[in-house]
Amino acid sequence: MLLNSAQMQHGLRFGDYARYRRYCTARLRRLYKSLKFTHGRGKYTKRAITASTVSEVRFLHIVLYTAERAWSHAMEKKTLPDGPNARQRSYLIGRLRKAVKWASHFQDLCAFKGDSRTSLEAEAYASYMKGSLLFEKDENWDVALKCFKSARAVYEELGKYGDLENQVLCRERVEELEPSIRYCLHKIGESNLQTSELLHVGEMEGPALDLFRAKLEAVMAEARSQQAASMNEFHWLGHRFPISNAKTRVSILKAQELEKDVNGPTADSVPAEKKLAIFDKIFAAYNEARSCIRNDLVNTGNSESMKDDLSGLDKAIGAILGERTIERNQLLVHLAKSKLSKVRDDKTEKVTKPEELVRLYDLLLQNTADLSDLVSSGRDRKPEEVAFGEQCELKSLVFRAERCFYLAKSYSLAGKRPEAYALYCKARSLVENAVKKLQSSTHADKFAINELTTLYNECRSNICIEHATGIMEEEKAPENLSNQISNISLTGNNKKLGKLLMEKLDDYESAVGDPTTKSIPRIEAFPPAFQAVPRNPIVRDLAYDLIEFPSLENKMKKEKKGLIGRLWG
Repeated sequence: MLLNSAQMQHGLRFGDYARYRRYCTARLRRLYKSLKFTHGRGKYTKRAITASTVSEVRFLHIVLYTAERAWSHAMEKKTLPDGPNARQRSYLIGRLRKAVKWASHFQDLCAFKGDSRTSLEAEAYASYMKGSLLFEKDENWDVALKCFKSARAVYEELGKYGDLENQVLCRERVEELEPSIRYCLHKIGESNLQTSELLHVGEMEGPALDLFRAKLEAVMAEARSQQAASMNEFHWLGHRFPISNAKTRVSILKAQELEKDVNGPTADSVPAEKKLAIFDKIFAAYNEARSCIRNDLVNTGNSESMKDDLSGLDKAIGAILGERTIERNQLLVHLAKSKLSKVRDDKTEKVTKPEELVRLYDLLLQNTADLSDLVSSGRDRKPEEVAFGEQCELKSLVFRAERCFYLAKSYSLAGKRPEAYALYCKARSLVENAVKKLQSSTHADKFAINELTTLYNECRSNICIEHATGIMEEEKAPENLSNQISNISLTGNNKKLGKLLMEKLDDYESAVGDPTTKSIPRIEAFPPAFQAVPRNPIVRDLAYDLIEFPSLENKMKKEKKGLIGRLWG
């Protein structure tokens, strides 16, 4: 429980081992200071933790977090983007060896100071650490298997007792140990499990499985390298392109293995979200192959035949990438259609709009046009390429018809009846044309013809609905206009507005409104209304006009004028 909460709260939920290692270091520093168990100020003085030293549980925490710090440091090196090199791997094994040492010490202390349950948990922890070390060193698989089985047996026994949370945690530990046990059995030879089938074993989540996944990826890379040694040519639409670069072979083999999960016999059982993740891996593998091919093109020299082979191989890989892109976008269309007419039970659940489907079909049309241009770019085209180009044209017709249908649906939802009626008619004609072309083709796709037939019927029904709805709205237009005119007020505020936030501070309800609607937030009136404010009174003096004031002319200063001023007045 202690380790699980610490791991989930400090990085291992997202596989961030560096963050968890920093947490363990900080936790150890706090434990040393709180226990006053520091190792001197100026010169380091080692202080061992023995059974006589352990006076409270925090001393056991020191030993446990020291083992966790060493283990997380090893896993940090193991999960580097490009994998650990020889020097880093030697350092990694050293850190795992130190984690085993502290875990064994923790087991001994718990056996002496702890109760029976704590002692069993410490034994399972130490067994797991020993098994991880041997697992990484690729040696003594029987001993590693024994350690993993011992840890599994302890967790199975502990899962039978305690509260529900503890039982769930023990069950998760047992499930995390299962792939490592099966892999050890595979290495020993006591299992009929194939190397390619181990990929399905490592699909579980958990910190204990990161070491297994890294080991499994290394094994699969080695298997691909051995298989790539026998792969000399790449076949595509009647062409054969030689492959001389080993990295190109491995990347193509990796992509082909992933394609089996998407297009194989078990593809229907794979969830859509997982298929999208597999498509991303396929794109990464093929792009890596193309980068290797283009590097070879730069370093080829003046050999024209080799340049033609590499250019043709690059074109073939690009065409396969285009096909997989179309398949991925079709999967996105399928997901969007499933949410189009779905009743939303949860307010946070997103419902697809017809405009989103229009955008996806725009992408599909662009992908199909790019693929058709790429295939038809060569001079000497083989019959397979011509047939492939015709298939691209048929797909383009189908995509255009479906795009027009959902564009009409978006206009219908916006209340634009004439535009929706015209687009539904256009979609029906496009569907008719696509069905004729599909039926006349040599390899008719019955599934696509059935889908287009259903779309044709929907177009016909929507045409009738839009026609009838438009006539009804036209008939009701004068009545609606008279109702609107009768409800006009001089203030212009016909809607009954709710109270403002400042007027209902005691009520716990949102003043912003529903996030899915475009309602104006009712927080405070702006601009604020005018308010009367008190000021000083105005006093009028009524006696001012009746008072006769004395003349002041004799007291005023007379202006002296010169000669010219006297003459001209």
